[in-house]
Amino acid sequence: MTIIIHHLQRSQSERIIWLCEELGIPYELKLYTRDKHTLLAPPEYKALHPSGTAPIVYDGPIHLAETDAITDYLLAKYAPTPNALVPAPTAPNFADYIFWRHFANGTLGPATGRVMMFAFAQVDAANPVGLGVKARFENAARMVDDRLAASKWLGGDEFSLADLMTVWHLTGLRQFNPFELTPWPHVVEWLKRVGERPAYRRAMEKGDPGFEPLLGAGKPEAIRRG
Repeated sequence: MTIIIHHLQRSQSERIIWLCEELGIPYELKLYTRDKHTLLAPPEYKALHPSGTAPIVYDGPIHLAETDAITDYLLAKYAPTPNALVPAPTAPNFADYIFWRHFANGTLGPATGRVMMFAFAQVDAANPVGLGVKARFENAARMVDDRLAASKWLGGDEFSLADLMTVWHLTGLRQFNPFELTPWPHVVEWLKRVGERPAYRRAMEKGDPGFEPLLGAGKPEAIRRG
């Protein structure tokens, strides 16, 4: 039985497509377009799972949401062992890999998301809470940049799931609250390497045909409501 990836276009569910492309996991892809007025998932997507949010994967009677849950499930059930995305526990870089994999969704993602929500709410730039949110994001981005100044990839010398989990927060998410990456030059160089990966290119072409991934340093154009 082939898994079904329900992909909300221009969303973080691109990571699940990319994961399957990297590991050669067969899948069926169903595409859903954001509501043009709200930019949120359409009703038919929200009906797929109680969470109503991307990503969502069906594997027969199993219906999963949450990026980390889906990732762990696919790795455990379908990925070859060992696989190139997850270092062995005995590898010298295993602790680095674990840290940066969880930093992506535990620190960087929430920090980026909070900045986005404050921008949507048009909070005054001098608001002390907003300033704290901005500082938290900038610190997280600086940590990523510092790591990439010392290491080719976040988890070490080789591309890993740590990189795959991080890319969305510094690329696709910027279409909702555009910002430049110029303060973090090592991030920009890292994204160039990401863009050279055939599996990444295939995932983006299949999931979001015609959309140019936001891998450059410049401030991207914001996604527009209908």
